[in-house]
Amino acid sequence: MVANRSKNTAPELAVRSILHARGLRYRIHIRPLPELRRSADIVFTRRKVAVFIDGCFWHGCPKHFVMPRANIDYWAPKFERNQRRDREVDERLRAAGWTVLRFWEHQTPTAVASAIERVITEASRS
Repeated sequence: MVANRSKNTAPELAVRSILHARGLRYRIHIRPLPELRRSADIVFTRRKVAVFIDGCFWHGCPKHFVMPRANIDYWAPKFERNQRRDREVDERLRAAGWTVLRFWEHQTPTAVASAIERVITEASRS
């Protein structure tokens, strides 16, 4: 598990590159709320938009996730905790007035960047 990156993954870097090329500026790997013990992958602080690009394996993608067959007593609760934590983070951020965007690593970077750009554009109008 040491080799599994939690920051600067290939999907994350691809999306960030597209966003930057489109002129959007953001912060990376910061806590949207100081009291929140989780950091978002991409954060637009002024617009209060937090973006998470979740790995299919670690976050239980409905399309690609396959439960490991070995050591199920360890893995099943771990994935349940990850998903529960994701929901709790989303709820806390939304309660604080943030827009939360979650994407899967298998989604195309261009589509992800376009979705983010739409939300940022809408947020800047309001």
